[in-house]
Amino acid sequence: MDSSVTVVGPGRMGLALGAALLRTGAAERLTVFGRRPEPPSHPLFSEDAARYVFGVEPLSGDTTALFLAVPDEVVPEMAHTLAAQGPAPERCVAFHLSGSLSTDVLAPLHARGYAVGAFHPLQVASRSAASADWIAGSYVAVTGSPEATAVARLLASAMDCRLIMVAATRRPLLHAAAALTSSYVPPLLDAAVGVMERAGVDRDEALAALIALMRGTLSLVEEGGPAGAVAGPVAEGDVEAVTLHLRALEPEERRLYALLGRELMGLVRPGLRDDAEQELTSAFERAARE
Repeated sequence: MDSSVTVVGPGRMGLALGAALLRTGAAERLTVFGRRPEPPSHPLFSEDAARYVFGVEPLSGDTTALFLAVPDEVVPEMAHTLAAQGPAPERCVAFHLSGSLSTDVLAPLHARGYAVGAFHPLQVASRSAASADWIAGSYVAVTGSPEATAVARLLASAMDCRLIMVAATRRPLLHAAAALTSSYVPPLLDAAVGVMERAGVDRDEALAALIALMRGTLSLVEEGGPAGAVAGPVAEGDVEAVTLHLRALEPEERRLYALLGRELMGLVRPGLRDDAEQELTSAFERAARE
């Protein structure tokens, strides 16, 4: 796609998306607007792959996409600031990257001639240049006008991403699902590492061991879905093992184990004996109330 793209906000996702757009040829030129006088340390700037602008400026006439990669609470203000820079370049689309906001927050830009939409990569990002590689092959949740959707589809296709079309009113649900997957896994892993430490395992070794276990579990999820990846004492109806776990854990750990155990029952219940199902359910209910 022959285009010039502007990204507002050189944060983790803004830089990852910008780099992915350049690497895949989805954009030929990249401009990044930032609020600090100097650009962040990143190959986009050290290798002169992108142009950095301190503050904002009118977009060049060949700009086809504008991405607001700023925190949700800043999007409305930034939309007004950019709208004040002048009318939209011909056929230019303005996207925000928020997972939960509707496109209404981009109304000032729409009034200046931009088609508007939401372009939310379902992926994490870091300051590392490798983050651009994570974008490729990911899914992108898109909401917007037909014009915005058409451009989003072209950009996503160039980056080997797949689109999920989401109604504006349901974007918070999608964002919650993404948060459950990405934001809630690290504290669960941290809790598991803490339990292993109390078993006498070095923290770094515990983390490495559990990451390897998670990789195997995710491989099973890819093969057979969440239910097909479940293994261990709950899936086997091993009430004695679960009881030992609950006794060994500290109160907060025990409640977490029990709450997740109740959710796990929904996946494994069809394969359990009736007596095991009842005993496990009772054990989880008691522990969750403690």
